[in-house]
Amino acid sequence: MTSAPDVTRSRRRWLVLGVGVLAQTAACSFVYGLPFLVPLLRDQGGLSLARVGTYVGAPTTGLLLTLIAWGAAADRSGERRVIAAGLVACAAAVGLAALFPGPATLVFLLLGGAGAASVFAASGRMVMGWFSVRERGTAMGIRQTAQPLGVALAGLTLPALGVAAGPWTALLLPAALCLVAAVLVLLLAPDPPRRERPAGSAPVRSPYRTPTLWRVHAASALLVVPQFAVSAFGTEYLVRQQHWAPAAAGAFVAAGQVAGAFGRIGSGWWSDRVGSRLRPMRQVAVGATVVLLLFALGDAVAPWLAVTMLAVGAVVTVADNGLAFTSTAELAGVSWSGRALGVQNTGQNAIASAVPVVLGALVGATGYGLGFAVAALAPLVATAVTPVRDEPAARAEAAANR
Repeated sequence: MTSAPDVTRSRRRWLVLGVGVLAQTAACSFVYGLPFLVPLLRDQGGLSLARVGTYVGAPTTGLLLTLIAWGAAADRSGERRVIAAGLVACAAAVGLAALFPGPATLVFLLLGGAGAASVFAASGRMVMGWFSVRERGTAMGIRQTAQPLGVALAGLTLPALGVAAGPWTALLLPAALCLVAAVLVLLLAPDPPRRERPAGSAPVRSPYRTPTLWRVHAASALLVVPQFAVSAFGTEYLVRQQHWAPAAAGAFVAAGQVAGAFGRIGSGWWSDRVGSRLRPMRQVAVGATVVLLLFALGDAVAPWLAVTMLAVGAVVTVADNGLAFTSTAELAGVSWSGRALGVQNTGQNAIASAVPVVLGALVGATGYGLGFAVAALAPLVATAVTPVRDEPAARAEAAANR
């Protein structure tokens, strides 16, 4: 086979990464931004909580249904066109939802999530092509900051826009951001050169023939449980159990989001230094287990300890995200990384949708201490599932199977 030009030394790779982060931030501001409009939708639109809940869940449903398909498209056609096409589709659907609220709103929101899924699957694949193995952990950690940035952007803008112009009209902002991001991707984020396979060469073998990649997906999905335990219930715990003012609790959680974004970059840099993604990921799983157990202890005997663990958990419980995505792409290899990242995203988002419901019911029945102690079983199991010993052989096979 012919070798591709070495683009990993090009300064342009950082521009490509920046555009990718912007694209995913724009998508996340829509996918995860609707909860900020819930009070206005109920007060101004007279909608029931159940009805609003279907609207909030529609984007993630569209995301889950199309992630793997977008990943396959990126493997076949390249990242830039896939990301741009998905963002344009997202912008169009969200714009229609904003301008024509009514019976078709749910469909528009579902289609918006389906379009946004392109960025989740393809932008990670683009990072793998532009960065060398010694930089990928850091680069993927930077990419993973897009989710908290998107949530923060939505939180800062959508409520105020909703008050001024109406809750549905507020969605014109993420629609416009997605459209701008699509243009920037087309102009500034070319696909990395690909290796050409000789005519008549054997098809690239699936990385799913062995259990290693499946175990990475499983461990990563399990580690969603502590992340959403802290992020979904932190504000409620501080207000209801610790009697904090809502504004103070919100500021505390927002600061945790910012710290968590830096934590994702730090864990990626750590993995670059030690030459492994899964060894740090397993250590993060141990840390998440300890955080949840100490929170449970603090809830029972020392409230200050519980609050401290919420702060520590805001960093520790999200530190695995970039590690898992980098490992997935590396173990899948160039020809399968888009589909593998689609599977990775699908598993994580499916668990993320279930955790607030299941853990909320558990906490309601038993209290925060016991509920979080039970949740600690998930990262504990993840420490055993993470295939650290299989990582070197799997990475070598993926590199050879191009």
